[in-house]
Amino acid sequence: MDQPGQLSAGEREAWDGFSAAITMLTEHLERRLQQDAGMPHAHYAVLAALADAPERTLRMHELACAVRFSRSRLSHAIGRLEAAGLVRRTPCPSDKRGALATLTPVGADALLAATPARDAAVKHALFDALSAEQVDRLGEISDAVMGALSESCDVVHSGDMSDRESDGCAPDGQLG
Repeated sequence: MDQPGQLSAGEREAWDGFSAAITMLTEHLERRLQQDAGMPHAHYAVLAALADAPERTLRMHELACAVRFSRSRLSHAIGRLEAAGLVRRTPCPSDKRGALATLTPVGADALLAATPARDAAVKHALFDALSAEQVDRLGEISDAVMGALSESCDVVHSGDMSDRESDGCAPDGQLG
């Protein structure tokens, strides 16, 4: 008999399969993007989030939340992207201790060039294996899980960036 809070046998089986699938999918995507576009998936995610932002610019904490990165992981990624000329980091106008990340034209070109490789990797590894009905169910399941976790994840990210100023910029201009 299952104890309260413990996974049932069916839940364990579903979790094990889901966990293995998401790990394999992530590794596949990472490998393919690196091989085909010369870019880690983390960098692609940062560039894509900035491309979708107004004026291609986000405060560092907003960017961390958008890509679900820790402060140190984002700081490291931005440093590498900045060194490659793909992103520009500038002080927040309302707080010179904070920072904004902006997608450069070179970064936009790199994102555009990497998108076909990312799309092909996702399509091959995920969507080609699913029927149209399964794709719909995957969307519904993803929405349900994100909805259930959104409040606790927001709390985690808020706590992760507890040293930011009231306007949202990190005091040292970085997140890590």
